[in-house]
Amino acid sequence: MLASRLLSILLTLQARGQATARELAEVFEVSVRTIYRDVDELSAAGVPIYAEKGRNGGFRLLDGYRTRLTGLDRGEAEVLFLAGLPGAAAQLGLGEALQRMRLKLLAALPDQTRGDAERVGARFHLDPVSWFKGADEQALLPELAVAVWSGRRVRLRYDSWARVVDREVEPLGVVLKAGVWYLVAGVDGQPRTYRVASILSLEVLEDAAQPPPEFDLAAYWTRFCDEYEARMQAGEARLKATDSALRRLGRESQAIALAVRDAGPPDAAGRREVTIPIETGSEAVATLLRLGDEVEVLDPTELRAAMAEAARKLADIYLPPTFSQDLPPRTGG
Repeated sequence: MLASRLLSILLTLQARGQATARELAEVFEVSVRTIYRDVDELSAAGVPIYAEKGRNGGFRLLDGYRTRLTGLDRGEAEVLFLAGLPGAAAQLGLGEALQRMRLKLLAALPDQTRGDAERVGARFHLDPVSWFKGADEQALLPELAVAVWSGRRVRLRYDSWARVVDREVEPLGVVLKAGVWYLVAGVDGQPRTYRVASILSLEVLEDAAQPPPEFDLAAYWTRFCDEYEARMQAGEARLKATDSALRRLGRESQAIALAVRDAGPPDAAGRREVTIPIETGSEAVATLLRLGDEVEVLDPTELRAAMAEAARKLADIYLPPTFSQDLPPRTGG
């Protein structure tokens, strides 16, 4: 473990040029004191590593020093082949470059390691698109990716559902989630998220983008996803449902699955009471209608009334006119 971390610290400094003890401690999930001991170990082994003091200081390697301990072992080569996503690379316009990289990597590996890496690559396939959904149209993605890589501002026309808007943005990164590409870009100094398929047109400008200092794409995306899911499931509904309906509800989202886990005991009819997070409006009605008579909405009254209205409209379509006329009059509940 120690030898592996020492080598990783050495390679990190070689790649970055400089890093503080705190940064290295966060990367390797150890204490700052441990990093200082590791640096002493490297120095004692003859590695020309030194510390620069001051606000912008940190550990550095002597200029021109490079380690030759960069060969890939079997596990590392296999993981690298798992990390190569040909579908995503092709959409970004990097499909040929990825294929060339894989060929060069194979040519550089020892015979045994090459065979292991090829076998893993041949037996792992990633399909990021959900069932019954097609991949988004990505005609503009390669051009957008160039703007992201080169750090240039973009003028885009975007269909925001409510209206079409024209904006100049500072590209910060692209994200692939469940087969859907998103652009994360700065607007007035704040990061915003745009679905790439909703970009109607774009123009890559000559101006250099000015990303916010210390922006972390992965950290932003995690925070954005958490906030989006919380916003989209801001309401609650109290239900009575059969075990079958609860199982199906639990597949809708992680938040609903956690709520279903805490459902109450079955009543005389075998139904359990549960309170689940829901989206507001028609989405909640559509989700619950799929469960038919296996679920009953108890609260809120607005959702119960919306379910009753939806049931009436279905009755108007499918039931004989005489039957519909015998139904009780419509009420608000």
